[in-house]
Amino acid sequence: MSKIFSHTLTPICASILLCSVAGSGFAQEAEQRSTLSDQKEVAVTIYNENLALVKDQRKLQFKRGVSTLAFRDVSARMRPETALLRSVSAPGSLSVTEQNFDFDLLTPTKLLEKYVGQMVSIIRTHPTTGTETVESAQVLAANEGVVLKIGNRIETGVPGRIVYPDVPVNLRDRPTLVMSLNNTSSAPQEVELSYLTGGLGWKADYVVELNPAEDKLDISGWVTLTNTSGASYKNAKLQLVAGDVNQVQEYMESKPVLQRMAAAPKAKTDTNMAEESLFEYHLYTLGRLTTIAENQTKQVSLLNASGVPARKEFLLRGSDYYYQSSYGDLGKKMKIAAFIEFDNKDSAQLGMPLPKGVIRVYKKDSAGNAQFIGEDRVDHTPKNEKVRLKLGDAFDVTADKKQTDFKKIAGNSKYNYVFESAYEVELKNAKKEAVTVTVQEPMPGDWQVMSSSHPYVKAASNTAVWKISVPAEGSTKLVYRSLVRY
Repeated sequence: MSKIFSHTLTPICASILLCSVAGSGFAQEAEQRSTLSDQKEVAVTIYNENLALVKDQRKLQFKRGVSTLAFRDVSARMRPETALLRSVSAPGSLSVTEQNFDFDLLTPTKLLEKYVGQMVSIIRTHPTTGTETVESAQVLAANEGVVLKIGNRIETGVPGRIVYPDVPVNLRDRPTLVMSLNNTSSAPQEVELSYLTGGLGWKADYVVELNPAEDKLDISGWVTLTNTSGASYKNAKLQLVAGDVNQVQEYMESKPVLQRMAAAPKAKTDTNMAEESLFEYHLYTLGRLTTIAENQTKQVSLLNASGVPARKEFLLRGSDYYYQSSYGDLGKKMKIAAFIEFDNKDSAQLGMPLPKGVIRVYKKDSAGNAQFIGEDRVDHTPKNEKVRLKLGDAFDVTADKKQTDFKKIAGNSKYNYVFESAYEVELKNAKKEAVTVTVQEPMPGDWQVMSSSHPYVKAASNTAVWKISVPAEGSTKLVYRSLVRY
């Protein structure tokens, strides 16, 4: 006798009258089903760009010869072309001849859609007597409501229940990989299914606290995991890969988604998070098992360090356009950017590869409360590299800038012009302590500074840099003259 499925229309809200659908159905009865109760261990390696490698190991007993295995509770965003099933305990005993990924999940709406063009039964209950009547109907459409042909009439929005004879074979209650197997072993086997999937991602977030003198900082790092893959990974071995792994984009078309700084002598990863090199990337391994639940975001500690030497910089960056024409006033109360930087090396109490992420910086006020003072995003940072963060623009340090002279020395086209120009930059400091401002000027063409009130350095082929000291509640003027040739 076939199973009966009921669908109540109100007008299309449905309920299925069945205790269990998982084992029902004509073709599904012949297959062997594997659930999470068979799982012995699972390992998940997550990459930065919405990609993960899942290794799901289960203990199963197969019959000899040809059989069908329904491997349930895989990721709904599996890339099925990457799936590989192998026997761990009896290598070579299993071979897969065909596989199908069923991610079209059983819902009342999906069940109705699968029965378009087929016959169902309609059960109606009389509102006063409670008497039930049954009619046969053909499902004509299931888009934005149901359209039924009952006898010679067409009806929509019928109150009552739709009863289905069975569940279609390719409609599953959980994402399932169905494989046709050929098995040569009669003993129970430990098998491993590995595959790549979307819907799993991670990012690094950092919290920094500056000391009162703003010359040292404490830093802690967190890994944030997000799981929208349509599956859960219980007591998983977790590894994270930091780096830009190349992927062939045509294969990554998305499938529908189912819905107190600790003091330390030097920076270190969390006691449960180990780091190592992997090809041209870095691999972080959590030293304990963790559960990554479906539709969950969780955080895992990555690193802690304290007493990291820091440097603060005020920066006024110019432009190259005003070296080739007359402009006069270039700006009043110009914004001066505030930066914090530190070295990612052993001698600076750090010295571990830092995955890309957002660094948020705090500083305590006079009452001892930590206040947010800015954030910046950093790319993957190797050991011994500098981390530089722009936190915002200074409130009390500003600049007035003007061009005091401009003349064309020679030239009649853009390829042989020679320009001479002069500038005055007044730096103002309303703070109660002196500050140093870096003035960075991008110089075009073949350039030279003919005269300057303060010493400068040629930081790059097109950049002149001054370090100007500005007294407390005072100002300093930088005056210079330049010559540029095109």
